[in-house]
Amino acid sequence: MDRDVGNGRRLLPMALWTVLLPLPLLAAPSAAEPTFPEGFTATVFADGVGRARHIAVRDNGDLYVALRSGGGIVALRDEDRDGRADRQETLAAETGTGIAVRGAHLYFSSDTAVYRVPLAANELLPSGEIEAVVEGFPRQRSHASKAFAFDDASGLYVNVGAPSNACQEEDRTRGSPGLSPCPQLESHAGVWRFEADRPGQSFAEGQRFATGVRNTVAIAWDPASRSLYLVQHGRDQLHDNWPELYTPEDSATQPAEEFHRLAEGLNAGWPYTYWDQRHSERMVAPEYGGDGKTPSNEEGYARPLIDFPAHWAPNALVFYDGEAFPPQYRNGAFIAFHGSWNRTPFSQEGFNVVFLPFTGGEPAQNYQVFADGFAGSEAPASPREAEYRPMGLAVGPDGALFISDSTRGRIWRVTYAE
Repeated sequence: MDRDVGNGRRLLPMALWTVLLPLPLLAAPSAAEPTFPEGFTATVFADGVGRARHIAVRDNGDLYVALRSGGGIVALRDEDRDGRADRQETLAAETGTGIAVRGAHLYFSSDTAVYRVPLAANELLPSGEIEAVVEGFPRQRSHASKAFAFDDASGLYVNVGAPSNACQEEDRTRGSPGLSPCPQLESHAGVWRFEADRPGQSFAEGQRFATGVRNTVAIAWDPASRSLYLVQHGRDQLHDNWPELYTPEDSATQPAEEFHRLAEGLNAGWPYTYWDQRHSERMVAPEYGGDGKTPSNEEGYARPLIDFPAHWAPNALVFYDGEAFPPQYRNGAFIAFHGSWNRTPFSQEGFNVVFLPFTGGEPAQNYQVFADGFAGSEAPASPREAEYRPMGLAVGPDGALFISDSTRGRIWRVTYAE
């Protein structure tokens, strides 16, 4: 694929650029019709782009889509400004989930590195060198996505998910105890900080900024409160692995997905605890002697600012800094929930986009479902049955909200009019 040119840089051969004009409609017809609050309209900005992950928008309105696991990056431009992309270019690069525009560069991640490539004025995609900003992240099968975010200075914050469900001696095995202390916390299950503008860094040079974070794909900077936030994926299989302690319903409805402010030194409690939203308490995990009833007495574990239902799978977070939506949306957070498999044998939930208001830099305790109906008219028995699964979020320069789908490769553009 890419050829090394030394010093952490990779030169992209021009033969790997593809231009498609006009943009084709590739997705099969779907009965799912996502719904939005009154006054909001969602139009299809692009369709059939591939297995979309996170998305990013440039200040000129160009949209960039990271495709899953080496699928490359799709760039989309609405040249006639009719709300639909009519130009598409594809960058063949090693990709995964994370993607963002910072200054004059497009940043993107694979499962083991974060890269950047310069964006030239008026060009949809560049033809310059791809630089490795950070390389050498651990290779792992579980929770390998390297979602990332920037602060308003020079910080680059990268998720390194846990390589297991609950740090058991035998992963996802009934009755297997947890490793104590959990060795996976040394190089996984946290957020690491790097220098955003310095290519050639290694994972070993990074600062472990937060720990006990099982996995976060939803991580973002809030310019209003000047803080980082994340939504953590809760652990799985309480009943499967500990049937004498948890019912199938317990396993489907616990633990919560946790929303945290990402301060230095944060410990979100994995693998030793989980958050029980029924009792608003942090409980001892069964792998470490818990019985589903015993709160953790350990100090230092963070309490979530707000919790969301179990196994909704929060996969994107963006703060609304536009002015096109009504005032109550300003500076609030949109969160895309991808849906999960772990509510089986009950119907799956999630597959929506919620809005969390912020006031004075603090989140409200109540959220609203902003967009729903992606999965179809009935709740799916399995995520594979969902027609669409919200995955990425981005706010355009005109205040429109973009939502990507990982199943059919559809991108919606959401606008508001009184």
